[in-house]
Amino acid sequence: GVKLLLNGLCSNTTVKSLDLKGNNLRIIGAEALGKLLRQNQSIRSLILEWNSLGVWEEGFSFFCQGLAANSFLQRLDLRNNQINHQGAGELAVALKQNASLQEMDLRWNNIGLLGGRALLNCLHSNKTLRKLELAGNNVPSDILKAVEQALDHNQDRQTILSETHSRTRVLSKEVLSLKNEKAKQFLDLMDTIDKQREEIARSSRMSTARVRQLQEALDEQHSIMNSLKAKLQMTEAALALSEQKVHNLGELLSAMKQEQTSVAERHLKELQQQKQEGVDREGKLFRELSAVSEKNLLLRNQVDELEKKCKVQQDQLFQVKQDLTNTTAELKLRAVQAEERIEVEKRKFKQSLEDMECLRLKEVDRMTQHVEASERSLQERIQRLEAMRIALEEELSKVRAAALTERGQAEEELIKVRNQARLEEQQRLEHLQEKLRLMTESRDEAQNCYLRQKQVVSEVQAKANQLSLHADGLRRQIEELQQDLNIKEQEKVTEVNKVKVELQEQIGHLQAERTAQEGLREKIAALERQLKALSSNHREALLDKEGEISMLLERLRMKEAEISRIREEEAQRASFLQNAIMAYVQGSPLGPHNPRK
Repeated sequence: GVKLLLNGLCSNTTVKSLDLKGNNLRIIGAEALGKLLRQNQSIRSLILEWNSLGVWEEGFSFFCQGLAANSFLQRLDLRNNQINHQGAGELAVALKQNASLQEMDLRWNNIGLLGGRALLNCLHSNKTLRKLELAGNNVPSDILKAVEQALDHNQDRQTILSETHSRTRVLSKEVLSLKNEKAKQFLDLMDTIDKQREEIARSSRMSTARVRQLQEALDEQHSIMNSLKAKLQMTEAALALSEQKVHNLGELLSAMKQEQTSVAERHLKELQQQKQEGVDREGKLFRELSAVSEKNLLLRNQVDELEKKCKVQQDQLFQVKQDLTNTTAELKLRAVQAEERIEVEKRKFKQSLEDMECLRLKEVDRMTQHVEASERSLQERIQRLEAMRIALEEELSKVRAAALTERGQAEEELIKVRNQARLEEQQRLEHLQEKLRLMTESRDEAQNCYLRQKQVVSEVQAKANQLSLHADGLRRQIEELQQDLNIKEQEKVTEVNKVKVELQEQIGHLQAERTAQEGLREKIAALERQLKALSSNHREALLDKEGEISMLLERLRMKEAEISRIREEEAQRASFLQNAIMAYVQGSPLGPHNPRK
């Protein structure tokens, strides 16, 4: 019935706890249990109390093989199963291969000294077993203490592993969030830079269109000048009025020149201020980079100091190991002579080990606190760098807004100048029309003054030539202004590119710092692993040496028992000899002659 039940449970996926207490399972039941443990993946708790599985060695070995192949069982109860030291050895072999069992109850069996040693040795390779009950098995107290220490070590190791896993998850999440944020910020910067390029291209197009309009207006003015020259030739009487108008035009041109020179000076001053601001920003960035590099050097020095401390601790542990080997050799030599000395040395050795463990725990706590402080400082530095980057972005936005406002002001000034020129030209045309009316009325009077005013006409022509030359000079000045505008735009583009390059360099530095931080964290994790490995090796060595001490004590006890047995045998022999001698004396011929006498 048990075989059928267990075969049915091999393919079951819902049962998590199985209680078979007090069912008198035999070889067939043990083999079925081994098969169940190999195939089932859902049972987490198995109770087999009061079943005498240890009596059937073959079936129990098959059960242990199934336990070794299982990777899902967490609790096993084997109380009162008559398990001897051989069964405990098979259980130890199974526990070396098992990686899921956490609790096992072996109370009230016949494990003995050899079985306790086998279970203690298996705990060196098994790192998952947390609880092992061995009461009522005739196991020495030294082995029980060693088993408890190994189980405590397994619990500490699992807690440390869980903490490290949680920390690594949190750190990985933070790193991913930082990467995503920086990627978003970089994309935003690229978008803003592309928008600025588009705005600069639009402004350049608008400026070229405006320059073309100005050129067309100048061409129109030249055509008007030519028409005025023809009208001057046609109208000789209006020369005096034309001279006044020419003087007025000269004054307006001088005013325009002055305005252009003032505008050029303003642009130059603004460019110088922008250059100075760029130089100041570069200086600040270099200072910040130098400060960050110094902080990285300090962190590296701290890591080197930590590595040196770890090496010193390793040397100390090596010296402690050498001392332990020397003491064990002395104990082996002096074990036969005096048990009291061994106990005293054991106590001293245990006290020194406890002191060393306390010191090691204090150093580990101090190292963890130092590492947490360094991580906090690094996080604060990252936040400061991000704040600096945000400030730089705000300054860039301010500079762009200022440039846009300046462009808008320049465009408004150009529009105002154009409107003023158009109004003046309209006024001049109206005056000229009025003058033509007056000239038609004064033709008769001008014919008499024709000869006199020929000379004046020649002078006016010379002045007109001068005006044409002056207009050519104005054209050249406009072309130079256009070139200056183009140069300024190119300088702005170069400055934007420089800012981009600087931001990319800052991003590269931040990424390098992040990689350095990851390297530091990896080094810290490696150091912690080394410390854990050293502590585990130290504990294993202590357990081995305590086992050797217990072996020596057992040998001493065995020898004392043999000596006492020999003494008893000798006393028995002496008593037998005495009895034999007394019987011989009583049975000798001297005995019967005495009564006859």
